[in-house]
Amino acid sequence: MIDVLIAGGGPAGLATAINAALAGMEAVVVEPRATPVDKACGEGLMPSGAAALSALGVRAPGRPLRGIRYADAHHRVHAEFRHGPGLGVRRTSLHAALAGRATEVGVKIVHGRVEALRQYDDHVEAFGTRARWLVAADGLHSPLRALLGLELPSRAPRRYGQRRHFRIAPWTDFVEVHWAPRGEAYVTPVADDLVGVAVLGSERRRYDEHLAEFPGLVALLEGPAATPVRGAGPLRRRVRARVAGRVLLVGDAAGYVDALTGEGVSLGLLAARALVGCLRGGRPQAYERAWRRLSLRHRLLTEGLLAARRHPGTARLIVPAARRLPAVFAATVNALA
Repeated sequence: MIDVLIAGGGPAGLATAINAALAGMEAVVVEPRATPVDKACGEGLMPSGAAALSALGVRAPGRPLRGIRYADAHHRVHAEFRHGPGLGVRRTSLHAALAGRATEVGVKIVHGRVEALRQYDDHVEAFGTRARWLVAADGLHSPLRALLGLELPSRAPRRYGQRRHFRIAPWTDFVEVHWAPRGEAYVTPVADDLVGVAVLGSERRRYDEHLAEFPGLVALLEGPAATPVRGAGPLRRRVRARVAGRVLLVGDAAGYVDALTGEGVSLGLLAARALVGCLRGGRPQAYERAWRRLSLRHRLLTEGLLAARRHPGTARLIVPAARRLPAVFAATVNALA
């Protein structure tokens, strides 16, 4: 019997496996896709996420990020990270680096999909394997979360994200968030000659149609598109609990508010470390509280921004307010960082 079976080999699943292996536990990852896996992602790690990655011994190529910049048609404001840089990293590069490190520390990665499970007092059976614990890291639309009855309905407006890259030297070392009446655009430098641009909104529109709402940004994108458009959504996922018997949820499977504050991967890395710590300490139920504590600031801020975004009168004040209150904006950015 192994210690941990992990369903899903994305960043959160691989980080869980690496943490487990470094703690002396035997971990097996089940992933249906070939490495490296790409997905729609803003590709910016907050300093806490970059530090968590480094603590795992993972070295992913990318660009240091100094902070966050907000911009609309008339205003710009930025806040620098106070305690070290973030990291802009191509999703495929991040995944390849995590997979390589997982193999290096003895994690077994097998091709397949966990579609069913049976729980017992002292173990779980899934994918023909007996494990003391099963970790569901199977993404935003987690089948295991649904199988366990942990999905909750959401009445909030649906939001969707799309991302592609442009072959151009970055003009910024900040993550730039551009605001328009109907959505946002995120600029993340991920290499010396590559910039990722993600768009978010409540309408399902073509990427180019959405991007056209940011003419100042479009004017900067002189290089050709380097990757196809990838999409994700609906983004919000409400979850009843992160622990169900001997199954624990991590990453997007554990619940998701929105990509508005760009915390997804960083939270996944931090939660993976907390999850393994709870298992090693013999306190698996403590993971629920740990996850809530780790994600609290992110959830509160994201919910607040979404509430402001839903009303045109307050939406147009977001960037001007940040510019008029730079100390508050900087404090908020660093609370997340």
